[in-house]
Amino acid sequence: MLYRPDSESARAVLQYAQEFKRRTGKDVELIDVDSKEGLRLLDLYDIMQHPTILAVASDGQLLNTWRGEPLPLIDDVNGYLVEQ
Repeated sequence: MLYRPDSESARAVLQYAQEFKRRTGKDVELIDVDSKEGLRLLDLYDIMQHPTILAVASDGQLLNTWRGEPLPLIDDVNGYLVEQ
């Protein structure tokens, strides 16, 4: 999940990641949009809005994105992890 730690949505992102872990046992990778990796992903997937959740296949193919708030249902995101 790409987000800005000092933004208004940061608390919601952290709560989402915590709830995702509690319900699925899986971690959400949190990436600061201003980090080197964050900037690379913003450019690669043409992301203009955050927070953004990316479902990416192991070969790098973008499967789905969820941009902005409200954040998607945990089951919707987890469905992409189960398929992998």
